[in-house]
Amino acid sequence: MIRKPSADLVTFLSRLRSGIWIFGISSWLFGLTDRSLAAFMDGYLSAIDIAQLFTASFFFVGWLFLKPAKLF
Repeated sequence: MIRKPSADLVTFLSRLRSGIWIFGISSWLFGLTDRSLAAFMDGYLSAIDIAQLFTASFFFVGWLFLKPAKLF
């Protein structure tokens, strides 16, 4: 017999997913800001700086697409 999860559990898990997702957005924005400042501090962009910025931007956009769906 399969039990249905209670409404409280579903609500908690939905809020937990959303909270983790929002925390991830703030973390990625901090990381992108840090990489951007580090890249532009010396006055020119090297190939490694550009690669790091594009990689971080790619993962940030990927994180945005992982937005959890509403369960209700």
